[in-house]
Amino acid sequence: MAATSLIAAMKAVDWNKNVLSFLKEEDLLTEIDKSCQRIAIWAKQLENVDSDNPALSFVRAMQISSHHAVATMGLAIYKATAASIRGVVENALYYTYFRSHPMELASLVRDANYYVSKNDILIFHKLHTPGFKELQEKMGLVSRMENWYSAISAIVHGQVPGTWVEQKGLADTKENLNTLRLAVTEFCEGERIVHELFLLTIGQQFWDDFSHTAKKALLAGMPGEQKAIIKLDKH
Repeated sequence: MAATSLIAAMKAVDWNKNVLSFLKEEDLLTEIDKSCQRIAIWAKQLENVDSDNPALSFVRAMQISSHHAVATMGLAIYKATAASIRGVVENALYYTYFRSHPMELASLVRDANYYVSKNDILIFHKLHTPGFKELQEKMGLVSRMENWYSAISAIVHGQVPGTWVEQKGLADTKENLNTLRLAVTEFCEGERIVHELFLLTIGQQFWDDFSHTAKKALLAGMPGEQKAIIKLDKH
């Protein structure tokens, strides 16, 4: 059988043990859960208030990427985790742009060569989203996003060989607590970037239509200074 070596390598990994080890890290799971819950709240509210918008596919992809990030953390496939974490932020960015650009979205679907970059979207928001340029400067959002995106992309593209990959082969796949902690940190920071991006863009438009419970949850733990900056409340 041609795939004998591959089958043997897959069977050599104790995938269940990897997951059980991951589930023992209660402090990390608590942080992951907070981020996943906030993503879920945003996704549900946007499904409610923007229900007919085809760009909602990006919101669903964002949430699926968050699920895949957690799953690959549990399996100890950390390089794949990095790609899924980046996908959370990228899909959130795409939604904030394509939800108001249906013709461009149609071009994206139809033409494989059509492309809108992260920088294109940020420039759009700075020029056309009311208050975004001033608000993000006060919160340092774009600079944090740029630094985070550069770091996570370096991992995804292997610009620093060996980063988030400890094993020499597939059969050696197992939990590495140091790498797991790094992955959780990057996941949570990526989610915070999405949260603030949404607050400063679509949140400004849809906030009054969100449920009281959702608004309270989305602003929970936010410093009063930041609440004053974004000029949103839970009422």
